[in-house]
Formats: sequence, structure tokens, C-alpha cells
Amino acid sequence: MNNAGKEKMVTENAAIGNQAVGNQKDYKDLVFRTIFLLCALLSVLSVIAIITFVFTKGLKPFFGENAYSFSDFITGLKWDPGKEVYGIFYMIVGSIIATLGAIMLGVPIGLMTAVFIAEIAPKKMVAIIRPAIELLAGIPSVIYGAFGLGVIVQLIKKVSPTGQGESLLAVICVLTIMILPTIITLSESSLRAVPKSYREASYGLGASKIQTIFKSVVPAARSGILSATVLGIGRALGETMAVMMIAGNNIGGLPGSLWDKIRPLTSNISMEMSYASGRHQDMLFATGVVLFLFILVINLLLIKITSKVGAQGTKN
Repeated sequence: MNNAGKEKMVTENAAIGNQAVGNQKDYKDLVFRTIFLLCALLSVLSVIAIITFVFTKGLKPFFGENAYSFSDFITGLKWDPGKEVYGIFYMIVGSIIATLGAIMLGVPIGLMTAVFIAEIAPKKMVAIIRPAIELLAGIPSVIYGAFGLGVIVQLIKKVSPTGQGESLLAVICVLTIMILPTIITLSESSLRAVPKSYREASYGLGASKIQTIFKSVVPAARSGILSATVLGIGRALGETMAVMMIAGNNIGGLPGSLWDKIRPLTSNISMEMSYASGRHQDMLFATGVVLFLFILVINLLLIKITSKVGAQGTKN
């Protein structure tokens, strides 16, 4: 075989080898893409399965011959399964007030803490504060509930005109502590992500450090701060164990003051699901449907607001 033939053979073998390598890469890509797709589908199917199951069980008591009045369920002010009375309006009100109270306290405290860590505190102090916040995030809910029952409830009992510690105020205090790690961590990350040029421009205009933080840095990080608020609201609305231990869990009546007992939606489901049956169990699932829709609507609204604020920040 002459040299030209040998070179042609080598070239053909190299081409075959490259094609084989390319086919192998394509095969690996296909395998991994399939794995990723299955993981994504698993997540989607899990959500669909949960929604289907909860809504099927939750809507069942409002249809059929012995259907319960949906209006009485939503607007009712008493929950007494023994007398076939299922009203959750006072639970909805209690959940909303407790969440709003926790957000009104938690967001300013969390934001101030995040500003201190990201902009003011020396590195040695940050090395102490940040691990403490991370530890706070890892504490189980039941420990928060035990702390609330043993400390916060006892303190409230001493000053409460009703002489009871389990109250709306106790729930707000515990939820405020529980949402702080989420708000602080995400807000701090958003503040640190603001470019240094913002600070330098502010200092160049003669602004002080505090003016720079609150006039330039915080507004630039508002999208991340709002996202932290959204997650904080979700945590507060969905909390069960800690709230159940300190809320008092009354069977009816709207809260008239911070000293009154409440019965959040989550606590109602958790307390009675283990022994409920028949219509009682179905009404608990109906409570879950209301809670699910409630959280979904709030999150969608807040996400829309966050996206709008982020878009305005980009234009500016």
C-alpha cells in the first residue's frame, strides 16, 4: 500500500473514531437529559397528586345529599365537630392577624440586622452573629413552641388582663423569632449583591454612610428584600407545631385583642386529623384546601409585586 493509501486509511479511521466519540457523547447527553426530565416531572406530578388528593377530599362534604353549607363553613365562627358545626372564619382571621403581626415586627428587625451584618459590623462580629442566625434557622419548630410555652407565655400571663398566656400575642412573638433567619439571610445576600459603584457614587455626592445605606443600597436591594418577605409570610402561615402549643386553640369567636386565644388553620388540621373520621375528616381536608388557596393567592400577589419592583429597579 502506498503512502497515499495509508494516509487515506488513517483519515478514515480517525473519522470513524471521532464519530464513535460523538455518538457516545450524544448518548450520555440523552441519558442525563432524560434523568433531569424525569426529576422535573416527578416534582410536577407530586404537586398535581397532592392538589388532586386534597381538593377531592376537601370538596367532598359540600356536594351530595347531606352536603354541608359552604357559606356556613367559610363564615362560621365556631368549630365543634361533636355538634356537627364547622366554621373557620375566626381561624382565617386569627391566621391573618398573627402573620401580619409577625411580618410587621420581623421585617424591620430582620432588615436592620441584615444591614448591620452586611454594611456596618466588623468581620469578627459577623463571624459570631452569622453562625448564631444559621443556628436559629436549624432549630426544630417544637423547640420554638417549648420556648414560647415556657418563657413567652409565662411573661404574657403576668401582664395579661385575662390572666392567660396562650394568646395571639404569644403567637406573634414566636412567629417573629421563627421568620427572622429567613429574612436576615436573604436580605443580607441582596445587600451584598449591590455593586460597590452605588456606594462610591453616593459617597462622592457627600452622603454619609447611613444615608448611603438607606438611600442607595437598600433601595437597590428591594427586590431581594421583598422576596425574603414573601418567604417569611409563607413560613408564618404554614407553621403548625409551635403555634399549636401557644395559641390556646379556642373553639370559636373572633379575637378582640392581643390577649385572646386563637386557633390558626394549621393548628386545627394538626390537632384533630389523627382521630377524625367521616365528615369531620373531610372538613379538615376542606380547611386544608382553604389554607392552600390562601397561601397560593398571597404568594402569587407578592411575587407579582416583587417582579414589578425588580423591573422598576432595572429601569432606574
